[in-house]
Amino acid sequence: MTRSRSETIARFQSQPEIPVLILGAGINGAGLLRELALQGIDALLVDKSDIAAGASSAPSRMIHGGLRYLENRETRLVRESLKERNLLLRNAPHYVKPLATTIPIFHRTSGIFNAMKVFLGLKGKSVNRGALLVKIGLTAYDWYTRRHRMMPKHRLWSKAESLRHRPALNPAVVATATYYDAWISYPERLCVELVNDALEINPQCAFLNYCSLAQLTPNGGVVLQDHLTGEAFEVKPEVVVNATGAWIDQTNLAMEGKTSFVGGTKGSHLVINNRELYEATQGQMLFYENAEGRICILFPIHGNVLVGSTDVRIDQPDKVVCEQWEVEYMLESVKQVFPSIDIKPSEIIFRFTGVRPLPHSGATVTAQISRDHTIQTLPPAGKRRFPVYSLVGGKWTTFRAFSAIAASQIAAYLNVPVIADSEQTPIGGGKGFPTTDLAKDEWLAKMKRLHPALADQRLEELLARYGTTAEAVCDFCGADEDRPLHALPDYTCREIEFLIRFEYVVHLDDLILRRTVMAFTGAVSRPLLEELATIFASVKGMPGIEAQEIARTITILQQKHQVNSN
Repeated sequence: MTRSRSETIARFQSQPEIPVLILGAGINGAGLLRELALQGIDALLVDKSDIAAGASSAPSRMIHGGLRYLENRETRLVRESLKERNLLLRNAPHYVKPLATTIPIFHRTSGIFNAMKVFLGLKGKSVNRGALLVKIGLTAYDWYTRRHRMMPKHRLWSKAESLRHRPALNPAVVATATYYDAWISYPERLCVELVNDALEINPQCAFLNYCSLAQLTPNGGVVLQDHLTGEAFEVKPEVVVNATGAWIDQTNLAMEGKTSFVGGTKGSHLVINNRELYEATQGQMLFYENAEGRICILFPIHGNVLVGSTDVRIDQPDKVVCEQWEVEYMLESVKQVFPSIDIKPSEIIFRFTGVRPLPHSGATVTAQISRDHTIQTLPPAGKRRFPVYSLVGGKWTTFRAFSAIAASQIAAYLNVPVIADSEQTPIGGGKGFPTTDLAKDEWLAKMKRLHPALADQRLEELLARYGTTAEAVCDFCGADEDRPLHALPDYTCREIEFLIRFEYVVHLDDLILRRTVMAFTGAVSRPLLEELATIFASVKGMPGIEAQEIARTITILQQKHQVNSN
């Protein structure tokens, strides 16, 4: 299904020319690779770490139109975001689902004058938004989706209705409002699917994780270094795309281009295993403000509750972690919505943080920094004989639109036509995904005929986990003897082998952090790591590597996610 790593490197050693080199395999880089593949443009995507290992694996899991962007007059971004949200609901229905969202409101008219100042482009501050302002914003939100409505309009609930429906809600509310956006269950897996789609659409496209830019060459090439073997090889691109997110300026500097395009902010989140909090969400997202007006969220995901986030300026993206003050900040924010629910430190099963690659800005309020996307271009200069397109900003929801714009500019530079539109192109396991009960029953019946040994519940789990890619997973699992993992029976040995073989798994942490939600859901234990490492070593043909991979993974879990895997 995929070209091996050694085959990919050997290809470029013998034929280094490539039209486009993309640096950074986050959502923008992966999205652009697929977009270029659709246009028939050959491209190589590399990342110094793994697919979606940076900010793309640390989002709030929201696929949204950007309600609060209206206040910043970013109406174009809101329209684009709502359109792209709806496209993702259609093109990736296996991972992107509608999400009812409730806003607890504690004031009636608060924030009006501040919102007017911000809307007029004047300096504002974070303040609580009252019922009137929320109503205005949601009415505008509904208006922008009037022509392509996929979900219900918003509704305002009185205090009495709100408290009757949600007894645990803070009794200080004056009202609540409910509207609809969407959420994504497996963002990292969607990035993998985009890469797989690209390589299937255009086999001349290629991908290498754990491979980074080393230096420029005097003849206009780029030296890349494979982190696994230490081997260096040269590629000769006509265009380089810098999609390294928070590292954009550092990457440009390595290509003899000094820039100040990015001014990132850190966003941290908690995953909490608290049954009372989980039940209080009632299957919805709570979208609320803390004491100083900073937007926070909490919603149920994979049996737990996701709480976020912070928004802190950061200069050094390499060593960001969720700090203790951020934990206390987020837990205190939850108290403003559900004051009677007590969350114990032991119930925080996972912490994660990422750096939003926002455009460089002098704004004093981080929430007022634009979440829009731009392409900054460095012309050829010195040893760099190719232009560099830096993909600045953007957000998960709008990656396809951003990728299409970038691909169009690159095609124009290469003097090739744009021949495809990705708006109606399903992603990965979204192809043929059953979106009705009848279609789902038919899919399950078909798979049961093909794989009678698989229980109905197992088939449903695989469909939710992989979309229609579950058909390939089932075929692989059924091709040889299989059994559930001893330490985590929700997965099987052959399923894990499938992920390692066909989804670019290089290290054990790739598997538990980005190909599955094992770490995210608090399922990682020492016995599980040992069992996975045994499968990993066997598939890779690397006996004796188990202890090294387990040690590496435990260090990452402890340092980056404050997880102790005993």
